[in-house]
Amino acid sequence: MSQTQWEVVIGLEVHAQLNTASKIFSAASTAFGAEPNRQACGVDLALPGVLPVLNRGAVERAIRFGLAIGGRVAEKSIFARKNYFYPDLPKGYQISQFERPVVEGGTLTLRVGEGDKAYEKRVRLTRAHLEEDAGKSLHEDFHGMSGIDLNRAGTPLLEIVSEPDMRSSAEAVAYAKALHGLVRWIDICDGNMQEGSFRCDANVSVRPRGQEAFGTRREIKNLNSFRFLQQAIDYEVQWQINEIEEGRAIQQATVLFDPDSGATRMMRSKEDAHDYRYFPDPDLLPLVIPSTWIEEVKAALPELPAALAARFQSDFGLSAYDATTLTASRETGQFYLDTVAAAGAANAKLCANWIMGDLAARLNKAERDVADSPVSPIQLAGLVIRIADNTVSNAIAKKIFEALWQGEGASADEIIDTQGLKQVTDSGAIEALVDEVLAANPKSVEEFRAGKEKAFNALVGQVMKASKGKANPAQVNELLRRKLGA
Repeated sequence: MSQTQWEVVIGLEVHAQLNTASKIFSAASTAFGAEPNRQACGVDLALPGVLPVLNRGAVERAIRFGLAIGGRVAEKSIFARKNYFYPDLPKGYQISQFERPVVEGGTLTLRVGEGDKAYEKRVRLTRAHLEEDAGKSLHEDFHGMSGIDLNRAGTPLLEIVSEPDMRSSAEAVAYAKALHGLVRWIDICDGNMQEGSFRCDANVSVRPRGQEAFGTRREIKNLNSFRFLQQAIDYEVQWQINEIEEGRAIQQATVLFDPDSGATRMMRSKEDAHDYRYFPDPDLLPLVIPSTWIEEVKAALPELPAALAARFQSDFGLSAYDATTLTASRETGQFYLDTVAAAGAANAKLCANWIMGDLAARLNKAERDVADSPVSPIQLAGLVIRIADNTVSNAIAKKIFEALWQGEGASADEIIDTQGLKQVTDSGAIEALVDEVLAANPKSVEEFRAGKEKAFNALVGQVMKASKGKANPAQVNELLRRKLGA
């Protein structure tokens, strides 16, 4: 079979570290970067006689997430012990939730791809449950031995499990990005993937196209970047197809992705739920969430990305792609709102173009977030206004933007005045420049009249160069065509 005759089935399990100051069952700090074992108290170390106490802030964040995805927040949920033995798990079990999680159901709608080929995808969520993180095994710089750091032990996690609704690595990455944006938007997780605050496990299987039954899945663990997520799924899909086509059965397993080789490798055979011997934790009462608490959290929720994107389309006439891009993060959405408020709704599309184009490129190059942009919404709005009223051309606007970025002026108007960048719109002055260029470039004139459109563009460039970029491009084009009889 060719790859087009196979269907890929993907479900994601995402561990989002909740941004509480203390751990889920103890008062120990969750701050990142401390020396090993400096942030592990008696509860985290499982010393005899200690008892867990549930962190209210972690529960509130779980409620916030459940409401944001349109899920059902359970009035009563149960904490369970998930039993397994690993060096960095002090108790010999992990406190998690199994049969009765705090959140069930919900959906996440996302856009996959760009341009004309983009489409909307709706992914169902199975559940989201609260649990504690384990510690970390360290295998480097220990003279051939391994070390254990229990600073992470007890860190609060919300494990978010999707249905197997995704059919490509592109859909999986789009879902992960949308989820990443949402948990940051509602302020329950900082989303820092380098620090392990947002980690993905991908369950991947393949089946002949048209078959209803799922194939045997393999779980790729601990993917901490969107690029690795895509690479790991793509490799795993092709590996599974090759194995099946060569007559070998897929064995359910947990695998790891090696970014250096770009391959997955088996870690262990995959356990099922019964292997963990789940049972209710006797040290923790059932978690009861009254409806009044849910209503309080609901009232405090910000406008969600989907609602804001819809408002951008209805109020400002933006495309679905533009609206989705501008609501990728709460900070970007607010930056856009502030820019439009200062520039005027009539310039909403121009504001969007600058934020998604020049500003985004400059932020990416400088490795900065929009919240740390040296160019403020007010400054960008001032520049947009001067483009819209033809005070400056787009080419000059880029120079002004760079000057604002470098702090060379407080506003676009100040830079325009001090550097003499005002666009030339005087027809007489532009006509004089056009005449000079035509007289100096007879070969280009002859080539244009012979049907070479590129020659016309070359003449436009010469006029703009002669005006030092200040001539109004539309007027230059009009005058040139009139003079050339075009």
